[in-house]
Amino acid sequence: MRALFVGGVVDNSEMDLEGAQPPVHYPEDTGGGHSRYRLHQVGKQADGAVAYAVYGAPDMADDEVARIADERAYARRFEAEPEVFTH
Repeated sequence: MRALFVGGVVDNSEMDLEGAQPPVHYPEDTGGGHSRYRLHQVGKQADGAVAYAVYGAPDMADDEVARIADERAYARRFEAEPEVFTH
């Protein structure tokens, strides 16, 4: 699965993630109380597998992350259906 980042210092960056489900925050546990990127959207393929996860910077509004993910056409690129992640 691919992690895609919106906003902050790693805006428009990508990386591979291990596992079947993406973590709710990235990095998962900093231990230092630092703000972390939060999961906003998950793209699932027809077989139900997670193809990508969109993480937004801590200070970004949900609507803004969704708008940018749509602009960048992540769903089309990964041939997946986007689903809003609810916390």
